[in-house]
Amino acid sequence: MNRIDIARDFSKYPAGRFRADGVASGEQFRDDLLMPALDAGSVEIVFDGVAGLPSSFLEEALGGLVRKGKRLDFLRQHLRIKALTPRMRSYEMQAWRYITEAEHRASTSEVEK
Repeated sequence: MNRIDIARDFSKYPAGRFRADGVASGEQFRDDLLMPALDAGSVEIVFDGVAGLPSSFLEEALGGLVRKGKRLDFLRQHLRIKALTPRMRSYEMQAWRYITEAEHRASTSEVEK
């Protein structure tokens, strides 16, 4: 299993949705680290050690996986989010909520077509 420690491998201060928002955006994390790691196999993301995880970062990085073609059932099998501290565990729940909501929006838009 590939392991991405956000604080060590990416930034202690992740922020923003898009690359245009500045360094350490959700789009950058997803496209440069997370998608290639998922394409190679299962991935564990470690949330601990960052100053915080803004909703714009989390939604783009993780909800964006669905918009990039990863399905919820695939992510449940191949993505593990690790958070040891109580504060980080709330981000873990948020991340899965963004993934689930993106899947719901994707399936709803497919039905409407």
